[in-house]
Amino acid sequence: MSARPIVRHGAAALGATLFAAALPAQELGAAWGTAGAEAEYYRLVDLPIPPELALEVGSMCTLPDGRLALGTRRGEILLVTGADAAVPKLTIQRFASGLDEVLGLGHRDGALYATQQTEVTRIRDRDGDGRADRFDNLSDAWGFAHYHEFAWGSPVTDAGSVFVVLGLSDSYHYKAPFRGWAFEITQDGRTLPVASGVRSAGGVAPNEHGAMFYVESQGPWNGSCSLKHLKQGGFLGHPISFPAYDLPLAARMGGKPTEPNTPSRLTTEAARIPQLVPYAVVFPYRRMGQSITTFRPDRTGGRFGPFGGQLFLGDYSLSLVMRATTELVDGVWQGACYPFREGLGNGILAVEFTAAGQLVAGGTNRGWPVRGNRSYTLERLEWTGRTPFEIERIRIQPDGFVLDFTAPVDAARAADPASYRLGAFTHIYQEHYGSPEVDRTTPRVVRAEPTAAGRRVRLVVDGMVRGHVHEFDLRPLRAADGRALLHADAYYTVNVIPTK
Repeated sequence: MSARPIVRHGAAALGATLFAAALPAQELGAAWGTAGAEAEYYRLVDLPIPPELALEVGSMCTLPDGRLALGTRRGEILLVTGADAAVPKLTIQRFASGLDEVLGLGHRDGALYATQQTEVTRIRDRDGDGRADRFDNLSDAWGFAHYHEFAWGSPVTDAGSVFVVLGLSDSYHYKAPFRGWAFEITQDGRTLPVASGVRSAGGVAPNEHGAMFYVESQGPWNGSCSLKHLKQGGFLGHPISFPAYDLPLAARMGGKPTEPNTPSRLTTEAARIPQLVPYAVVFPYRRMGQSITTFRPDRTGGRFGPFGGQLFLGDYSLSLVMRATTELVDGVWQGACYPFREGLGNGILAVEFTAAGQLVAGGTNRGWPVRGNRSYTLERLEWTGRTPFEIERIRIQPDGFVLDFTAPVDAARAADPASYRLGAFTHIYQEHYGSPEVDRTTPRVVRAEPTAAGRRVRLVVDGMVRGHVHEFDLRPLRAADGRALLHADAYYTVNVIPTK
């Protein structure tokens, strides 16, 4: 069956503009102030695009031949040659048009898989002329009633599936079937429910270990932006999506979860609602992103620097890229987030690694306030070959944390507990929009044990709190060569404290 042409994106664009104009100006978080120093290690390269091309990138994937495929908010798929060249000079070819807000793009067996607001479409070029000529609708099992009902799609998995995460109607309401749900769409068109309770997603992809995750935005039932695990049968926190449990397609989900109480705490409600999935990584609002979007793991084999395997995430509002690491602790996902690179030109909706190991970012500044003030950009981050002194990753231990660094730490400072300033907080789990940081405590480092090589420090911590974000301020530390940390802050979300 051929996909139906959709022209709704023109009205959606107008609706977004009018909606934004009717709201008061949104306060943006303060800049980290590190863009100049970051450029020594990760340069930002502008990829030149024709001035007549109103490029609003919504998704990307790298093709087997090295070209970059771009899905746009304006309903096009563009094929780009030269994005990874040392001196970029782009050739851009229109592959498909007439689609609707392409916020997911993947490739498998010669076909592109596009996630639109209303369907997942497999698109082929059968005669080899560089233009799409076959559109197969794999699934349109969900409803559509409002421009804000965004649908985000994953890259194609090894099994040939695309995971789709569906936003609510104008981010609060359930106006059409299965809004706020996640699905697996198989290559033969089966539509398999995965989870409910999504509010307003910003991207879906495998984490560095291959488990499927999605980005959630701050809002009702979500105190801050976060990474969440798409656990089969899971409830992701927003109960307004519950009416879909009465639909036949939802039968494999096993029944509607218990309604959460409001106001409460997520750990409290998880004890009474077995399906409730905790945030794997919380990004403290405005300090670490304000509207997080797509993420990709670094599989470049070291060509992008010392953070191999980690997740790199864009942020729409603050026009920046962050890092994250996750780990499975007693069957529950949790992990940490870290600053990486600010100063990009517009709101980031999509990131993708090139075949040459660079990170390309693109997006838009239309619809909501953003820090980057350029209308249309395509930018590339590339490692200069110099290694910054950074917190490489944080992992939890039964009695504290293990911190790895990208360079040896000054031994005396590394062994001094006063070099590590910790705090902890959580959010109110509530139906109202967002949350302040509450229930603050001050965990204390009682012992710091650096290894002989100096790139790892084991911290024994008194006062870790399950369900809290643990914030690290390491400004007193120095590298063995005297350098300060490029970014001294990091945030670890503790869902489980391991027993061994």
